Amino acid sequence: MLTVAYCRVSTEEQAAEGFSIDGQADKLRTYAELHDLGDVTVVSDPGRSGKDLDRPGLQQLLHMVEQGHVANVLTWRLDRLSRNLSDLILLADRFGQCGVALHSFTEKIDLSSATGRMFYNILGSFAQFYREQLAENVRMGMQQAVRQGCWVNRPKTGYDLTDGLVVPNAMAPVVRRIFAMRGAGASQGEIATATGVNYSTVLAILHSRVYLGEVLLNGEWYPGTHEPLITPEQFAAAHRGRVRGRRRGKDLLAGKVRCGLWQRLMAIDGNGQGQRMYRCHHRGQRCRQPRRTVDGLLRAAVLGMRLIGSDEDLKAAIGRELERARRPSPRAAAGPAQSIRDQVADLQAQRRKLLSLHYEDRIGVDLFAEEEARLTRLIEVATAEADAHQAETEQADDVDRRFHDVSAALADLDVDRAWQAATDQERRVLLEEFLDSVTVLPDHLEVTVHGAPRINVLLSEVGLKDSKNSGVGGGT
Repeated sequence: MLTVAYCRVSTEEQAAEGFSIDGQADKLRTYAELHDLGDVTVVSDPGRSGKDLDRPGLQQLLHMVEQGHVANVLTWRLDRLSRNLSDLILLADRFGQCGVALHSFTEKIDLSSATGRMFYNILGSFAQFYREQLAENVRMGMQQAVRQGCWVNRPKTGYDLTDGLVVPNAMAPVVRRIFAMRGAGASQGEIATATGVNYSTVLAILHSRVYLGEVLLNGEWYPGTHEPLITPEQFAAAHRGRVRGRRRGKDLLAGKVRCGLWQRLMAIDGNGQGQRMYRCHHRGQRCRQPRRTVDGLLRAAVLGMRLIGSDEDLKAAIGRELERARRPSPRAAAGPAQSIRDQVADLQAQRRKLLSLHYEDRIGVDLFAEEEARLTRLIEVATAEADAHQAETEQADDVDRRFHDVSAALADLDVDRAWQAATDQERRVLLEEFLDSVTVLPDHLEVTVHGAPRINVLLSEVGLKDSKNSGVGGGT
């Protein structure tokens, strides 16, 4: 049967206290010799924390104990075994069940008596308190560092940690190239091949705001003090038109074409003649929506953007429609919001009079309670109605403002000329900036530009056939 000395020290303890593995082992060998416990086998966990039992040396010791090879376990101090009280109790129980005597050099523990076991639990509580206090201090230090703009984790690709500061390294130009390629429409796979950076690393780089000069703590980003590698515009370009967790299609209209009958996104298909088509997922089953060519839908999108920017009659009609939406409801000529507010004020005045009558003993308690409850309900209903109208008005104002912003931007842009001269990536950016959706219906299209109502586009206007047969095999 063996006498095993378990020794553990964390890097911080050794640096602060000189509390080395060898120093513990020498003390425990002397202890074993004085108590005639025989030769000592040393099992150690250098540089490991005592917060849990997941340590190679401790697991080796437990395996030896369960195999029945150990008679005595020696430790310099109980917190060498664990700084968690429940783990210390668990270890004591396992040693006791296996007939193993536990010896602590510092505390002079004897677990064969009730007093010794009580003392063991008390010391374990102090060990756990020390660990939790240390963890709190570490968290406070990290929070303070983050508030000061310091990066508190391992440096990301493109940075080194020098004298506590994060500074760009030789990989910084590669990081900039990754964002530039992604902004130009390259896939993660293409970027990985071109830069030699692993696919997963490319993905991690693209989603980290550390390259904007920010620091991370507990999932939240804060302003940092280190040098950013990219601009906010470059970061936005790398993520434009993408929803995290959803793969973006290569087609320029991917994610923007909807079936007007089923209100679902349409998918790319081929017609066997080299043409790419958008079709409803239910086509051939329950949907009689015909397929439409990609080129025709793109022409509709460009037409919608051009009309919003250049057709003064259309813009005036949209403006009148938006203004009509902002007008007061006919339910109150003087303006519903003000009328309802006046009604609320009148009801509140009635409630105050009711309260005065009650205090003057001119009405009974039951009548007061009944009338007060009725007035309160009316006030609540009227207030909710006024709030709802105010929210509608603010929403209408916001829609009107966004429409004028978008139409002004498109008015300054020769959409047709810009579209013809643009690359596919530039066209994608144009669509992402201005186009909300293209909805396909059997007899027409609906183009929605950001901030504007839907524009109806005839199929013939964009070179699409007006199908008389809307079933399978209908017009394209």
